[in-house]
Formats: sequence, structure tokens, C-alpha cells
Amino acid sequence: MTRTPQAAAEEAAAELRSHTGADAYDVALVMGSGWAPAADLLGECEHELPAAELPGFRPPGVEGHSGTIRSISDGDRHMLAFLGRTHLYEGHGTDAVVHGVRTAVAAGTRTVVLTNAAGGISPDYAVGSPVLITDHLNMTSRSPLSGATFVDLSETYSSELRETARSVAPDLAEGVYAAMPGPHFETPAEIRMLRAMGADLVGMSTVLEAIAARAAGARVLGLSLVTNIAAGLEGANLDHEEVLATGRDSADRVGRMLADIVAEIGPAR
Repeated sequence: MTRTPQAAAEEAAAELRSHTGADAYDVALVMGSGWAPAADLLGECEHELPAAELPGFRPPGVEGHSGTIRSISDGDRHMLAFLGRTHLYEGHGTDAVVHGVRTAVAAGTRTVVLTNAAGGISPDYAVGSPVLITDHLNMTSRSPLSGATFVDLSETYSSELRETARSVAPDLAEGVYAAMPGPHFETPAEIRMLRAMGADLVGMSTVLEAIAARAAGARVLGLSLVTNIAAGLEGANLDHEEVLATGRDSADRVGRMLADIVAEIGPAR
């Protein structure tokens, strides 16, 4: 009999606990392109393992995503860091995309931090800037949910967590993130369309994970790193190496900011 996605997540969570020795986690982070070095600043690494050793996880399919899971301690808190993610364009379906988030929640996490690399649509963003996600546009035409699973997304990205982030970094920009299916970058016409729809950022991840986390009852904080100017703006030409290079150049600065924000996150109420 085929396992349900929830059963698969619970099986993976049980094995994760067995590997790491932690009964539950306070915060889980998904480290997108350019964000992985920030995991070194979050606290002491207690355990690290390839995600593919756990049920339901796949080996990394994108450069810059190591495909490992790290258990981190910071005082009396335990955190999970997923160093990379599965993207929809890899062709494994939505359940594979959100399996990490579902596993984290099944392992006791009630706060999920989603990070990504994004193209900047808003002229207010400079390359290398971190941006707080206030809302999203799901342009993938997909959902990680099935059946009569009706989830309120009026506050997908927790206002409480955004307030915490702003208390640490008062100058942190905010914006709406648009998720495209990829793997190709967007055309200039698509960027003009997204801008007209209210998008400030564009990328190929995050929204399906955010939906799955909210459906599971977790709070979500979203952060983008602007790694390039979106297509057609300022004569931009796009490539993945530019994304990775910007992440490396910004790693210490945004990593310290992320660690300071996570240190201030209180328990979910």
C-alpha cells in the first residue's frame, strides 16, 4: 500500500530523531541558494547527515545545494537546517518539494524559516540585499495539498516573526515573492507581468513549502537574498553562477543577520 505524504514524513522524522538524539526542534530552516554558509553561524553542529539517508528524501539536484541535514544546538534550543531543497522543476512532484518541511513539523517543529535566492523586480533592492517576504504569488499552478484541504493563507508569513526580524534588522526591506516553475529564468515580458501583479521578487521555490508548513500548523518566516536583477531590468543577463557568487559574497553579512533573528524567535503560541 502506498504511504501517504504525512506517513512518509512521520517515518523520516522518527529516523531523524534516532540519528540526532533530539526529541523535538524549536526552529527548522531551509537554506536556499546563497544561504547555506549561514548555517555555520546558527550554533553548534551536533549531527549532520545526507538527507537521502532518510525515507522520502532525494539526493541534491542543483549546484549550491549540498543535500544535508544539520542538527544544531544553541543553548537549550535545538534547530534543524536543511542545506538545500528539492525544486519543482526537478520533476519529482510537489510531495518531494515539501517533504523536508513536513518532516520538520512531524519532528516537533512549530517555526519554519524559508530562505531563497531571488531576482529583484523592485528598483529599491540592490544585489546582495536580504528581503523579508510579506506575501507571495504562486505562479507554479501547483499546490502541495490535495483533497478537501482548505488552508487559510491570509497570513502565510507570520506577522509576529516579521516583527521579530525587523526588531533585529530595522532597515530590512520587505516585498512580495513570486514563484515561477523554472528551471529557465523569466523573460522580460514575464517580469513586466509580475511587476504589474505586485511582485517585488521572483524565484523558483519557497511558496509550496510555505503552504505545506501552514497546512501543518507551523509559523513561517521567509527571507530572500537578491542575487540578481530580474530579466529585462538594467539590461540584466542571468545565470546560476551569478546567483552562487552573490551568495558567497554576502554569506557573512546575511548569515549573521539570520542567526541574530533566529536567536530572537520565541516559542510558537
